[in-house]
Amino acid sequence: MTPAPCAGRARARSASPPPPPPTALQLIRAQSRLPPPAMAAAAGPARLVRCGQKDELHRSGLRSGAGAALHGLAGAKKWLEWRKEIELLSDVAYFVLTTLSGYQTLGEEYVNIVQVDSTKKRVPSFLRRAVFIALHTVVPYCLEKGLVHLEHELQREADDSRTSQSNPVLGLSSRTLMRNWIQKQVADLTEQQKKTVLQIVYVLKQCVPLLHRLHLAVFYISGTFYHLSKRITGITYLHFGGLQGEDQSIRSSYKFLGIISLFHLLLTIGVQMYTFKQKQRARHEWKLHRNLAHEKNTTKEKTTGRHSRCTLCLEERRHTTATPCGHLFCWECITEWCNTRTECPLCREKFHPQKLIYLRHYQL
Repeated sequence: MTPAPCAGRARARSASPPPPPPTALQLIRAQSRLPPPAMAAAAGPARLVRCGQKDELHRSGLRSGAGAALHGLAGAKKWLEWRKEIELLSDVAYFVLTTLSGYQTLGEEYVNIVQVDSTKKRVPSFLRRAVFIALHTVVPYCLEKGLVHLEHELQREADDSRTSQSNPVLGLSSRTLMRNWIQKQVADLTEQQKKTVLQIVYVLKQCVPLLHRLHLAVFYISGTFYHLSKRITGITYLHFGGLQGEDQSIRSSYKFLGIISLFHLLLTIGVQMYTFKQKQRARHEWKLHRNLAHEKNTTKEKTTGRHSRCTLCLEERRHTTATPCGHLFCWECITEWCNTRTECPLCREKFHPQKLIYLRHYQL
């Protein structure tokens, strides 16, 4: 009669409720064989930098392989036209197969870190990861293409002599929906609005790299959010296992590097502002002297024949201006040229726009 209690205990154990399903963090910890949360700590800047470098290495290999495959199948012409799009698709495929699917990237696996949301207790949601991928890959591509197309259309409207062949970056722009939409929007603008938008495009193209440098300097100082897209979406990292103090020992070095980066950024902004003021002063000086006795200069320059013609506009020179290499052009022509290229149109010698010399009483 002794087996009866054992059978009762067996029936009691079989009637107990099933355990609750594991959470997403428990699944990732179980799949990656990570230690318990007590061993977790915020990932330091050194691991985040190594993770980004490792991911960039694998992404560049994927882009290179996809580009080589397209080059072998369709030829060099198609590869040049679709190069940017192939790089975009390669980056999207890399992050879809890793981050969006709930796995670690190769860089994250290399340094043993896991993505978490702002609470540092949960894995980022599917929507948050999708927004991160879009901000990290699709948005920079669309922004770059949009600015290039918009600048090209505005310059083409301002000067019809510039053709699309002079800008090889556009590639397949003549067949994109973005190009057609921008053309319709530019056609409805007035001349003053086009000049204003062109200045805004120029400022944006200058500010985007500065914004990335500012974000990198802030990362060196704070030690979080290596990518701007992760700062926007609030995705951080936890490190599991290993020595927790190894990142703390070199964080002061990263802070010092961040301070130096900030000073260098401020110096760059100061130089760009000084250059902009020099250009503004040159334009103001040209406006002050554009109404000089043009007829007198024209009659004197006509006596010299073809040597008095500007090689840019192919007309008689107005307000003759000399480059540092000694070539002569119209003031308006050479200043407009310097807005896109800081070199002599004839000999291709590099020079700064503020080195132009305006010849006030030139008679030859």
